Amino acid sequence: MRRLFWLSVGAGAGVYATHRVKRRVERFARTWSPEGVAARAVTAGHGAGARLRHFAHDVRTEMEAREVELREAIEIDQAPPEPSEVRRRRVLKARIIDDDKDGH
Repeated sequence: MRRLFWLSVGAGAGVYATHRVKRRVERFARTWSPEGVAARAVTAGHGAGARLRHFAHDVRTEMEAREVELREAIEIDQAPPEPSEVRRRRVLKARIIDDDKDGH
């Protein structure tokens, strides 16, 4: 009686394992069939297009914010100063150093 029990448990486990393996193999074959690959490519293409549009929107938004910061930094939108307000700057002469004098 005990042997019959274990024989039926083994047979049941074998049938169950065979069924599970068969389902996995069929799913794998369906996934890598030409139709499955085409369906995944289409799905990925739609997702990539949406992500690309979202990225482009983020870039435009940040670009506009950075442009405003730069314009404020260099005061480009303000009127030019009056000639009386412009300071005169003095240009200093550059000093030329010969290569043989610095010890090399």
